[in-house]
Amino acid sequence: MRLSKIALTKSAPSVSLSKSGGTTGIVRVNLNWSATDPSQQPQSGQKQGGFFKRLAAAAGGNRGIDLDLGCLYELMDGSKGVVQALGNSFGSLHSPPYIQLDGDDRSGAVVGGENMSINLVPGRFRRVLIFALIYEGVPNWAAANGVVTLIPVNGPQIEVRMDATSDQARICAVAQLVDQGGDLVVQREVQYINGGQSVLDRTYGWGMNWSPGRK
Repeated sequence: MRLSKIALTKSAPSVSLSKSGGTTGIVRVNLNWSATDPSQQPQSGQKQGGFFKRLAAAAGGNRGIDLDLGCLYELMDGSKGVVQALGNSFGSLHSPPYIQLDGDDRSGAVVGGENMSINLVPGRFRRVLIFALIYEGVPNWAAANGVVTLIPVNGPQIEVRMDATSDQARICAVAQLVDQGGDLVVQREVQYINGGQSVLDRTYGWGMNWSPGRK
């Protein structure tokens, strides 16, 4: 029986997966968002659309905004990399990096948002940094109820809301899975990054080399 959902906040920013038995199996990571303006919510019987599609309509424009889910990873053997739609780096679930992005919702119209799976085995990952990226359009994090939910095989779901605001940054470092001496811990980050993935890399000390990519 699954326990109730845990929300990571500034006052309670971390939780141990080890204590709840969630360190093995496939952990699903879901990124979702919705409109905060009730006037933009669909009426009864109307089809649910993507948040950014509604945001563009409210602003009087037709240009959509593309919100992506991704992560930086570091395995225990020192291997490092990125899983993201940019550059078609969708990863692999049953071979390194043992992380796979399910797909890329370019429109924001998929009700289930974007999903990524992490194949956990004790001692496999040193750290995994989950991030959200606005690939196209004007950043407007304050207008979204952005939320990332981690759903392990055992134990409660873990929710991290992007409840800080920024009208310039294109990347939000949302949460980090960190091995702390054998204890796998989920840490809330919610740090907005002014720059691309290379700046995110430097901020968190990943130490990789970056080159421009495209979808």
